[in-house]
Amino acid sequence: MLEGLLKGKVALITGAARGIGKAIAMKLASAGADIAFTDLKEDDNFRNTVAEISALGVQCRGYASNAADFAEAHSTVDQIHKDFGHIDILVNNAGITRDGLMMRMSEQQWDSVITVNLKSAFNFTHALTPIMARQRGGSIINISSVVGVNGNAGQCNYSASKAGLIGLAKSIAKEMGSRGIRANAIAPGFIITDMTNALPQEVRDEWNKKIPLRRGGTPEDIANVALFLASDLSSYVTGQVIICDGGML
Repeated sequence: MLEGLLKGKVALITGAARGIGKAIAMKLASAGADIAFTDLKEDDNFRNTVAEISALGVQCRGYASNAADFAEAHSTVDQIHKDFGHIDILVNNAGITRDGLMMRMSEQQWDSVITVNLKSAFNFTHALTPIMARQRGGSIINISSVVGVNGNAGQCNYSASKAGLIGLAKSIAKEMGSRGIRANAIAPGFIITDMTNALPQEVRDEWNKKIPLRRGGTPEDIANVALFLASDLSSYVTGQVIICDGGML
């Protein structure tokens, strides 16, 4: 039923060589979208992602790009637009963590997280909204976090960046709605990725106790929500935050 849901669409996903970004790219491709994705460097994960998405029978190109660099983001979007002819979906997914308590947090920890997580979304949104406006339509999806909704001790920088992504989506929704552009955010909870697998087992066990569904989420759980927001199934949904956290307490 979902195979042709995005046929004829082009999706751009940042930070998509692995984890949640890759799962979203694969899901949108499985629904028929051609895929352009960015990541910081062209490594084995990058090349494998291109191959796996291409195997689904859609066009896929990866672009080694620093999403946090304003000029580089704009040149990348220009190149993608040239290569594909149009861009219909933007998923701002690029993100990092540099955790630490406020009293011990360095300026570098703060700046690096805000720059990668929030400024990169501004960069790509700034570059792409004129294209979407000319097309009279588009869907922008910011990957936020429950930490951006509720805060979390030891993650002031990450929380602020993810809350910023929510504010960005809500504001773009109001600014660009008249041009047919929708903007929404997804707030994942505890998602099982390489990043969370690096946490001590006792920390992961504590997380699971707080989740009524008694499991961590998967990247595919987030990708399913992204598919909904990317498609016309959500044609009257904009300026919203969809929390995907298993009912986390």
